[in-house]
Amino acid sequence: MSIPQPPSDHPGNGLQGVALQTSRAERAAAAADAAERSPLAAMIVRFDQAADLLELEPGVRRILREPEMQLAVAVPVMRDSGEMDVFTGYRVQHNTARGPGKGGIRFDLHVSMDEVTALAAWMTWKCAVVDVPFGGAKGGILCDPSGMSKGELERLTRSYVRGLGDVIGPDKDVPAPDVNTNAQVMAWVLDAYSRQIGHTVTSVVTGKPIELGGSLGRGDATGRGVMLASRAALEYVGLPVAGATVAVQGFGNVGSAAARLLQAEGCRIVAIADRTGAIFDAAGFDSEDATKWVRKHGTLAEYPRGERLSDAEFLALEVDLLVPAALEGVLTRDNAATVRARVVCEGANGPTTPGADDILNANGILVVPDILANAGGVTVSYFEWVQNRAAYMWSEDIVNDRLREIMTRGFLSVRDQAEKHGVSLRTAAYMLAVGRVAAVHHLRGVYA
Repeated sequence: MSIPQPPSDHPGNGLQGVALQTSRAERAAAAADAAERSPLAAMIVRFDQAADLLELEPGVRRILREPEMQLAVAVPVMRDSGEMDVFTGYRVQHNTARGPGKGGIRFDLHVSMDEVTALAAWMTWKCAVVDVPFGGAKGGILCDPSGMSKGELERLTRSYVRGLGDVIGPDKDVPAPDVNTNAQVMAWVLDAYSRQIGHTVTSVVTGKPIELGGSLGRGDATGRGVMLASRAALEYVGLPVAGATVAVQGFGNVGSAAARLLQAEGCRIVAIADRTGAIFDAAGFDSEDATKWVRKHGTLAEYPRGERLSDAEFLALEVDLLVPAALEGVLTRDNAATVRARVVCEGANGPTTPGADDILNANGILVVPDILANAGGVTVSYFEWVQNRAAYMWSEDIVNDRLREIMTRGFLSVRDQAEKHGVSLRTAAYMLAVGRVAAVHHLRGVYA
């Protein structure tokens, strides 16, 4: 909404007008600075850009900008020593207009309400952009899981589920693994919830062990989605997939799977990195070998192949494809100008700040946004939920075929939106997602 300006002969014009313009500029600069530091501020900047282009009416805009529910709970845990410790847990449901909330649970020292809220919103847009009938949610516990025994982690998980009460459920909010959580943690969530309800409810979580109703193909799903999005992006910019050079930052489940699957498509993985540093080999790494090393040793720290690089050198490599699959805020306005990849495909959530986006776009680098690129995980989670509800398990080939269909359709829809409106893939993805969620609110109406 524009602010009415006084006529030119109004006594408030002149210095007052200059002050108003300065104030606007200062607010814009402050918002840009905040978006470089805060995932939540970055998400709001991108949402506002899409809402402006969609000319979203103020009421629906306010609904979609705010989370439906934010919950903080005390999570008491008896340590192995007999000492009682109390952690803080969070669960946020951003929007459930299109279906139950969907989003992971992370155990990490950086968990905060702002972070979880941003991640929940990203899940809303992620599910909408690939047209999966879920809303967005996220959860986490502020803790250091590396300093906890298996028994302590189990008690932590069960205490967290008790604290959530009836917030989660197969028709309300369906958790999944995230940072520092896995299939075993999801098995504990399933059991704790099922004991509260009085019967086994396999569809309350996804990313479970196969024996408890987990889906075949779920382990590689996010990495496979990154591979499919990367392949589509390379073809879109006219680069052959076979022989394309790739740098993968982050060699956990997502990064290692993406590297292995891209290599199977004929790509050459010339650089890999994790929290211990980066390594480069122009001839290409054997992704399977590197993955086995990490499974055995925990990190790439002593991996005996390749040349060691700094993080800055890694990001500046001249490659066809850069896959940031590690942390949020890796590409910023301070280092984006050094990126020489032709395509950036975001395996992580929020690895690129809005300031970096502006630079990458200006330099002609195609960025496949996180809400599209890493949607393979939530897509196969949806498949798992469907299989649990139907009590019928699909083959891995069926899972992978349906994932390929959805990811390909999602990329083409975003591409078409970008070309139609002359915007980046990220802005197009947000426009597509926000438009779909807004349409559902219009159809359902507002109860008052």
